[in-house]
Amino acid sequence: MKESAPARLLMCPPDHYNVSYEINPWMSLTRPVVAANAVRQWQELYRVLTTTIGVEVELISPVEGLPDLVFTANAGLVWGRTLILSNFRFKERAGEAPVFSAWFAEKGYEVVRLPADCSFEGEGDILPLGEVLVGGYRFRSDLRSHRLVAEITGAKVISLELSDPYFYHLDTCFWPITDELAFYYPGAFEACGRRLLQEHVPELVPVSRHDALLFGCNSVNVGNQVVLNAGCRGLLGKLRNWGYEVHEVDLSEFIKAGGSAKCLTLFLSRR
Repeated sequence: MKESAPARLLMCPPDHYNVSYEINPWMSLTRPVVAANAVRQWQELYRVLTTTIGVEVELISPVEGLPDLVFTANAGLVWGRTLILSNFRFKERAGEAPVFSAWFAEKGYEVVRLPADCSFEGEGDILPLGEVLVGGYRFRSDLRSHRLVAEITGAKVISLELSDPYFYHLDTCFWPITDELAFYYPGAFEACGRRLLQEHVPELVPVSRHDALLFGCNSVNVGNQVVLNAGCRGLLGKLRNWGYEVHEVDLSEFIKAGGSAKCLTLFLSRR
């Protein structure tokens, strides 16, 4: 059953997407993107979201020389009509920030910038869970950014230290699917982070390393509709047993850069 009040998402067509540098363990210049396959996979994700599920998707124009602009989740954190803009840790992605800033300003959002010396990579590293925000830090975002986000939003931020460079963003290893249910890959977190999740998430479900490496936690859901990278067998079975309608989409070309369905989408509004 389709949701009556769909979410709004931001996406960017993959016209210039490629692996042009190496800034995480997934990226290798010896394993280039097959452009035609990437376009086909992105278009299928867009079709499932807009046509099958009924989500409203807005588009930002791709920019030559910014291959990772396609990963719109890293634009920042949208809070009402405010965008807390990302400060990218690596210079290779720094050029994305002014592009996202200009798009949101044109749409009437207030764009808030954190101090230049404070790394923060948006919804890649901070996700809502009920009335609180869950934040990841170490590889891309600084712990300090969580305090600043809390001051701006007025929300409590639960800070989790990430431990595995293959899961360099929080949204690669933690997926809050409802206010009380979340999936996570335990091996991506330090022990303290695992304890914090167990304390704050009423129903916390572990994901196998197999499914985690297929970016099972990097999924998108709107109500009971889920978009999941193809091949996550264990997670797929659990979701269907619990009554979720799952749409598998092959996003293997984007995994070459360390991203999947969630990385390719930024929530502008939620139900």
